[in-house]
Amino acid sequence: MRANGANDEARFPSAGAFIGVFAAGCVQMPPPLYRWDTFPRMQYETLLRSGNSPSDQMVAMEAQVEKARASGQALPPGFRAHLGMLKLAEGDTEQARRLWQAEKVAFPESEPYMNQLLKRLDAPKRAPGGPT
Repeated sequence: MRANGANDEARFPSAGAFIGVFAAGCVQMPPPLYRWDTFPRMQYETLLRSGNSPSDQMVAMEAQVEKARASGQALPPGFRAHLGMLKLAEGDTEQARRLWQAEKVAFPESEPYMNQLLKRLDAPKRAPGGPT
């Protein structure tokens, strides 16, 4: 028969196991894949129509582009598409087109949606009250 303290090893992890768990917790995480900054918040506020004006958002987003370039990080999915929508809202259709094409290259899974936006951009303008 064992004394009461003889089974302590089974109940308490050894110092080596503790150090191993502690060291695993100290491992540095890889840097984020994308530079998100305030982009998700801007999208949300745009959908609520409570955010900054399109021109203010464009200034903030273009600053984010520069930060991403400087840090070697990629822009997140949808970033170029959103910026293209803002450019279109300001009347810059050619820049919107370039941004949507760039979104397709960066994220091929966005191609069907980007193609729809480009198709609408290229569609002839209809007169108000005209046939649909």
